[in-house]
Amino acid sequence: MEFVTLNNGLKMPQLGFGVWQVEDEAAAPAVKKALETGYRSIDTAAIYKNERGVGKAISTADIPRGELFITTKVWNADQGYDNTLQAFDNSLEKLGLDYVDLYLIHWPAPEHDDYIETYKAMEKLYQDGRVKAIGVCNFDIDHLQRLLDECEVKPVLNQVECHPYLAQKELKKFCQQHDIYIEAWSPLMQGGDVLNNEIITELAEAHGKTPAQVIIRWHLQNRSIVIPKSVTPARIEENFNVFDFELTEEDMDKINNLDRSERKGPKPSEMNIR
Repeated sequence: MEFVTLNNGLKMPQLGFGVWQVEDEAAAPAVKKALETGYRSIDTAAIYKNERGVGKAISTADIPRGELFITTKVWNADQGYDNTLQAFDNSLEKLGLDYVDLYLIHWPAPEHDDYIETYKAMEKLYQDGRVKAIGVCNFDIDHLQRLLDECEVKPVLNQVECHPYLAQKELKKFCQQHDIYIEAWSPLMQGGDVLNNEIITELAEAHGKTPAQVIIRWHLQNRSIVIPKSVTPARIEENFNVFDFELTEEDMDKINNLDRSERKGPKPSEMNIR
């Protein structure tokens, strides 16, 4: 495993395991398999409705809590200062934990304009020691800048859709300038066309790896945190087996040049569903 050091000094595994679109009943065996494979960072969210399944896997794993890095998120409908504090308590109860390592705002939902108060509630949770770090998801530069201007604790990361067809170069540059990590959701474009891209498949063949492994390696070498998701045991292992090879600078350039600003998910500025 490779680790990154967040801007508050906390160490985080650079490769984690995501459980988006995993039913609660399926989350426990999937996370159990991930932990057995070697993953130590697990990413869930209130809206995924699988925090209990994740918590079950954690409780039955013979792994010290201090070796795990658990992330969850506050949903749009629970934004606002008091709502966020209550939502956090609910998530903690479902996970069966005393604290989480990272708590995130799931979307800025700018139409409702609650994300500053939401973040201030998260600052309290951080100051009270109930979370080890706080951050955001799906924030554009203008959302981040407002947070930096109006709040006290700098977010440690911004979890956004990112893959070779949506490289997020401008956002990455801004975040790097402010010592905020990018964490990639949908890192494999949800199994989309990018896995069949000719350049990706050629690089996979050259390195004796799968297209998915090449893309995950690209994320890692771009200094991004990455959280691929799968419920298939063989795929869970495959996605983890990315630390025994390196892409060359030329390989990286080839993948970087695939960017075409193609999204699978919504634009953050337009995602206001509650």
